[in-house]
Amino acid sequence: MYIESVPNRNSPPAILLRESYRDGGKIKKRTIANLSDWPTEIVEGLRTLLKGGKVAPAGQETIVVRRALPHGHVAAVLGALRDIALDRLLGPAGNRCRDLVIAMIVARLIAPASKLATARMLDPLTAASSLGEVLGLGPVDEDELYVALDWLGERQPAVETALARKHLRDGMLVLYDVSSSYVEGRCCELAQRGYNRDGKKGKLQIVYGLLCAPDGCPVAIEVFEGDTADPRTLAAQIDKVKKRFALAHVVLVGDRGMITQARIDAEIAPAGLDWITALRAPAIRELADAGALQMSLFDDRDMAAITSPDYPGERLIVCRNPDLARERARKREDLLAATEKDLAVIAAAVRRARKPLRGEAAIALKVGAVVNRRKMAKHFDLVIGEANFAFHRKAAAIAAEAALDGIYVVRTSLPQKALDNAATVGAYKSLAQVERAFRSLKTVDIHLRPIFHWTAPRVRAHVFLCMLAYHVEHHMRARLAPMLYDETDHEAAAAMRASIVAKAERSDAAKRKQTTGRTDDGLPVHSFQSLLADLATYCRIQATTALNEKYVLTLHTKPTPIQSRAFELLAINPDRTQ
Repeated sequence: MYIESVPNRNSPPAILLRESYRDGGKIKKRTIANLSDWPTEIVEGLRTLLKGGKVAPAGQETIVVRRALPHGHVAAVLGALRDIALDRLLGPAGNRCRDLVIAMIVARLIAPASKLATARMLDPLTAASSLGEVLGLGPVDEDELYVALDWLGERQPAVETALARKHLRDGMLVLYDVSSSYVEGRCCELAQRGYNRDGKKGKLQIVYGLLCAPDGCPVAIEVFEGDTADPRTLAAQIDKVKKRFALAHVVLVGDRGMITQARIDAEIAPAGLDWITALRAPAIRELADAGALQMSLFDDRDMAAITSPDYPGERLIVCRNPDLARERARKREDLLAATEKDLAVIAAAVRRARKPLRGEAAIALKVGAVVNRRKMAKHFDLVIGEANFAFHRKAAAIAAEAALDGIYVVRTSLPQKALDNAATVGAYKSLAQVERAFRSLKTVDIHLRPIFHWTAPRVRAHVFLCMLAYHVEHHMRARLAPMLYDETDHEAAAAMRASIVAKAERSDAAKRKQTTGRTDDGLPVHSFQSLLADLATYCRIQATTALNEKYVLTLHTKPTPIQSRAFELLAINPDRTQ
């Protein structure tokens, strides 16, 4: 038997229940019942039964959703990680430690947390996303994650070498900079007191140096004791580049506190490497006093190449940024005014009739606290006595410093034919990409700090894990740029810039995204983290039917236009992420 819809000329089609039978070798059919007046759902239920199916009883749910887990952000990050072949760099398929490391890298981007919290997030019983299920991890505990972290630490040299092989070549620029992060507790031998960039007074810290390709893609990271000075980290990087990465010649780009004259003489020059750095303020003042740096150079330009006998065989490119000059002048005046205001309070305390401030030592302590708070002692003449105090600005010293406002000098061993002046200044400014990596690593996305690990190998492995997470983020940002506030039209932005010394400009496309909050597709513009949060609402669903509760269906929600666009830019199919 079967149900057939038979057309009527002037009325809706008739719904007939029919059967086929054989009569004398011919196949005939006859109508058993007219179902046209039946409700549609009953007709369809009968149609299902006639085809050999089953129908759920009335009042019973046809499909039961057993679990719905956030999946879109997992699919995006995991898909990007696999697309850049990071999973293959980490180790062979089927290695559980490798799979756990991949899970920790993805977790660092979608939900950075402690190893215990990450284990809970991955375990099937307490899963906060589809990550553990997609990777087929099964039950996970924090001890397994620590074992996997130790495994990653042992493989760090091999992985970094593979990344260098992909992203670095002989003759390329290599960006290097140093940062630090505070450590909780006192058990780690790497944790020491040093210059704390996090503003965490009283906390022990570690120092780490990051090597990047010219586009800011991280390649290697190394952890040092917390009291290691920035220049002292350079020798290890040179050794790494020359021996482990087998690069005969690169151009090392570092800031003025990193590549010092002592490091050039002792380490960089003997290694046969070129370098790009900048001069510190006292060195710039010496150039000006010696007459090598003339302010008339900037009457009609903002960049000029000079030479000095103090820097034989080197190029010095002097730049003057008027915007930076105005900002430094404003800041100096604000600091001077604030210091004068506080010093005037002390002077009034010395002059008052009732309980005046007395004693040269007592007055000096209060004055020292004021001038040292804003580092303005060099700009004031101070007269302190037993019962008197006077101060005034050093006008000549302030004017001399103001004359060099906005001036910085890029210093390099490269000849002009290898890299012209503008390109050399641009190369030095590309260190901003390493600073961006540090911001992402420490606060915005990956939250490397605070560090709770006790042993040096695990601290190093944790920092390396975070670097790998940023490596994935770097590639994701490049592809998702049309949906983010990031620049997309770099050529147009460069063309709008008056010179390499001037402030970087944003292209019209980037300004349009920023002002309207919409992409060229009409979609809302996201930050990297808000886009991942949006993708997380795309869910992976486990469901069963009322007819067979043992069979589990895997379904996915329908992606929104934003999610579809993100998956398109990443070139992944979230339904097939396994």
